[in-house]
Amino acid sequence: MNLRSRIASLQSIVALVVLVVALGLMTDSFLTPENGLNVLRQISVNLCLSIGMTLVILSGGIDLSVGSMLALAGAVSAGLLKHGVDLPGMGVHLEFTVLGAIVAGLVVGSLLGAFNGLTITRFGLPPFVATLGMLSIARGLTMLWTGGHPITGLGDTFGQLGSGHLLGLPTPTWIVAALVALFTLITLRTRFGRHLYAIGGNERAAELSGVNVAWVKMGAYTLCGAMAGAAGVLITARLDSATPNAGVAYELDSIAAVVIGGASLSGGRGSVLGAALGCLIIGILNNGLVLLEVSPFWQQVIKGGVILLAVAIDRAARGGK
Repeated sequence: MNLRSRIASLQSIVALVVLVVALGLMTDSFLTPENGLNVLRQISVNLCLSIGMTLVILSGGIDLSVGSMLALAGAVSAGLLKHGVDLPGMGVHLEFTVLGAIVAGLVVGSLLGAFNGLTITRFGLPPFVATLGMLSIARGLTMLWTGGHPITGLGDTFGQLGSGHLLGLPTPTWIVAALVALFTLITLRTRFGRHLYAIGGNERAAELSGVNVAWVKMGAYTLCGAMAGAAGVLITARLDSATPNAGVAYELDSIAAVVIGGASLSGGRGSVLGAALGCLIIGILNNGLVLLEVSPFWQQVIKGGVILLAVAIDRAARGGK
């Protein structure tokens, strides 16, 4: 982590402390163990998405489709677990276990992410356009798969994944903590991680240095899709339901978390730990606004203002570039 990333992380920590102190003074119910566990459970889904978004933003890209990929992955997991699937033309009906349904959700997310990477690296589409198209495709496929109706009644075993506890903490918290540790190692200690930073910093220079830019970007988008799949499985398990409109506008929260955590939208700077800090700030801000009974409409305004402020600070730090 370079000096600029360390300064950005320090700014995020200061912002987090100020937010916690302010909300603790403004409402009695904020600094309670129950509310703390509630915040940890609520940020798990966004943290999954933000880990994947960090990889894409480090490479200089963006992914606007994570919310829709979440919805489709969650719906496929729920549908396979609840109803199984008939193999066309073979007269065979397959039943899925909980593990099989989870793997299916991850595979769906990975394939959608790989398709994003393919359209960007092989067909030259700008990431904004390619992932905007996937946003619509994945949402439409979710509607077709579910018929526009929620899939409910997924069983206690699957539900424990999203609403259970382990050693006093919500199960999703342990899962995302493991993912944060894993992807921190990937970004900081592997050649793939170093190439992500190199491409985001200067793609042409990285290519001339022998980096296979296309494959690294494909990897970033595929892993981003896999994390969207994991988020879809988690939120489906927590709600015991897969709804066609799940994950709407979640891409904004994940992008905001990554930027607030110190990443540059130009690429080449940021970290998974910073994204985790950003998620915590957004989660605490959301929780505090609810406890203070702020109107949902004003919550959207305030959240948008925080995103603009974070981006303005980033641009100012880079001299307006």
